[in-house]
Amino acid sequence: MLLQTEAGASINAEAPQKPERCVIVVDAALSPGKASNAAAVIAFTLGQRHSHLVGAPLRERDGTAHPGLIPIGISVLKATVEQLSELRQKSLAHCDVVDFPVEGQATTDYAAFLDAVQALSGDSLRYLAIGLVGPRNRINKLVGGFSLFA
Repeated sequence: MLLQTEAGASINAEAPQKPERCVIVVDAALSPGKASNAAAVIAFTLGQRHSHLVGAPLRERDGTAHPGLIPIGISVLKATVEQLSELRQKSLAHCDVVDFPVEGQATTDYAAFLDAVQALSGDSLRYLAIGLVGPRNRINKLVGGFSLFA
């Protein structure tokens, strides 16, 4: 499993354990459009980091193929900004963490986004969303108090 260190570097800790769980926790105060964007950004990065989570292609009776989807599903939950920061910190030692700082929706220029994050200290970052992948029991303990984003 890949674990994100405090500095943001990924390490290969071990082979994926089954059963795994994948969740995305989004700032409950976001509008539906911004929440969807934040969840999509997190999901895209999680898919790249955990390509083993993509299932076999879907095939129609006539042989037409569709790309594989994640067979374990992705729960999208909601939390406050404070809870997101706490969740990120608690999760770093237990699972792979992908986070999306608020600066990501302040610009459409990725270089400006990089500069904005680099200008901040880690404890001053706030998050729009956090994605977690790891052992089901650990993820369940981390997100057990959060409800579905609706």
